[in-house]
Amino acid sequence: QVQLVESGGGLVQAGGSLRLSCAASGRTFSSYAMGWFRQAPGKEREFVAAINWSGASTYYADSVKGRFIISRDNAKNTVYLQMNSLKPEDTAVYYCAATVSRRTLEYSDPRLFGSWGQGTQVTVSS
Repeated sequence: QVQLVESGGGLVQAGGSLRLSCAASGRTFSSYAMGWFRQAPGKEREFVAAINWSGASTYYADSVKGRFIISRDNAKNTVYLQMNSLKPEDTAVYYCAATVSRRTLEYSDPRLFGSWGQGTQVTVSS
């Protein structure tokens, strides 16, 4: 399995931006599709975005489409989540996750991902 460490969370005003990073250990990072999920207090973990192994294909939840951008740099073993036009309802702990699965239609399912980071808090004030 790959080890994942998120960073970049913090407190931001509504309408602002943040960029999350997720650094992966190991030499096989490019073998993994990567995802971002989030979990707000009292709610289930929900899908935010995913990216395939090469970065050529990306997937987004409807709630973030047009505001968030997922990308990856395989040379740096890092995946990013650029979050723009943030809203208070984006407040959550954000997790990155890795999967070797090629079942792209299932990337919104957290059960498909076998490796998870510890999470980073994002708080958006109104």
